[in-house]
Amino acid sequence: MVAGAAASYLLGDSVTQFSLVIGLFLTSMGVGAFASRYVENAEGGFATSQIALGVVGGFSAPILFATYAFLDGITGVLFVIVFLCGALSGLEIPLITRILTAMGAGKHTLANVLTADYLGALAAALAFPLLVVPQLGLMSASLAFGLLNLLVAGISLWLFREVLGWGFRIVWAVALLVCALALVRAESIVSVLDATLYEDEVIVSQTTPYQQITITRFRDRTRLFLNQSIQFDSLDEHRYHEMLVHPALARIAVPARVLVLGGGDGMAVREVLKDPRVGAVDLVDLDPAVTQLFTDREDLATLNGFALRDPRVTIHNTDAWQFLSEAGGAYDLIIADLPDPSTLSLSRLYTREFYARMLERLSATGLFVTQAGSPLFARAAFWSLEETLSGTRNPIAPGQGLWTEPLHVTIPSFGIWGFIIAGKMEPAPRDLSFPDGMRYLTQDTFAAAQVFPPDMAKVDVEANTMQTHALMRYYLDGWAEWFR
Repeated sequence: MVAGAAASYLLGDSVTQFSLVIGLFLTSMGVGAFASRYVENAEGGFATSQIALGVVGGFSAPILFATYAFLDGITGVLFVIVFLCGALSGLEIPLITRILTAMGAGKHTLANVLTADYLGALAAALAFPLLVVPQLGLMSASLAFGLLNLLVAGISLWLFREVLGWGFRIVWAVALLVCALALVRAESIVSVLDATLYEDEVIVSQTTPYQQITITRFRDRTRLFLNQSIQFDSLDEHRYHEMLVHPALARIAVPARVLVLGGGDGMAVREVLKDPRVGAVDLVDLDPAVTQLFTDREDLATLNGFALRDPRVTIHNTDAWQFLSEAGGAYDLIIADLPDPSTLSLSRLYTREFYARMLERLSATGLFVTQAGSPLFARAAFWSLEETLSGTRNPIAPGQGLWTEPLHVTIPSFGIWGFIIAGKMEPAPRDLSFPDGMRYLTQDTFAAAQVFPPDMAKVDVEANTMQTHALMRYYLDGWAEWFR
């Protein structure tokens, strides 16, 4: 579980990573079980497997994060760690069965061992996301589980003290000491690795059940990273958030109620509240740690103008799909400031099925706007999203799709970035008026944002659905082509 979570944080595409980890782990368990027949000393083999599991498994997260920080990739190291953990786990079950049989444990020895093993797996599976990671973080969780294996090894050494010599005890004591010291110094290890991964001082490094949150600062410059991917840079985030919010907001005659999906940093909400016509804003972000950081910490709340403390704003820490599925009133503007569709769990929030659900909460004259990735780096993904929206069934015009308007802007931190506005009907022509104090958006920059040069022009692509997830494939292939 530690290896799968670390791989998901560092490589993305959690379904692929967990599938590879689980598949390799189970296969290597078979290898370990087969190898157990060649272990003559069952007690010594079992104690050795527990010591090795404590070391390899305990240091799995530190090794993976260190590899990511200092080398180009982690795939090879990940596979080696998973194979070793699986083989050692597969080795221990036949050995402990042999030990218990020799002790006269009865005819149901193997069944009892497997029952205890599977019940332990269930306990760990429940505790890992609900208790262990939120309380310890991934690095400390890895080392803590390693210590548990070493404690089992210590009990084994005591139980089998008559047949196991001092060599086992010395190796075990050294491993226990090293793992315990690493656990005590886990925060220092994280700080060292963060200093290598990020150019600036790390002011927040927090692992949640949903993601790794890292915030860095250099002088007046603040940057937010989720799972090592940049989300904003305070030097240029105004370009992104002004283009995300105001072109759609200005087209709506009476934007009384606004819904923001994602955007837990509060920057999009800040832009929405610049329009005095807005009466209420609902912010839906899955991770309460993000919204809490950008609400309670003065230095971070300053970046969003204390928007999340505004009485007009209500924060909902829940899944966007679930929120839209609940009964509630209609919104005049819905803004999707969601992470890129790099995984299946994120791609589902960019599907026709999701947009059909979203339209149930959008007023007849309301508009929807989403960040849409880069029309240059992931050109096919951008136009796949436009195809998805324009082909989503229009509830007020049977047989037709949605009206769409694609836009793009240059953001130094991201490159060229795109947005798509959509609605059940094309907005009535009106003179667009943007609030005072815009740092980037003007009538001229908005007009330029609607013009796509030939290398970003529309291409023939598939729409994104829950069955195909074409968008994720386009997204990953596009970025890989530019940044292999």
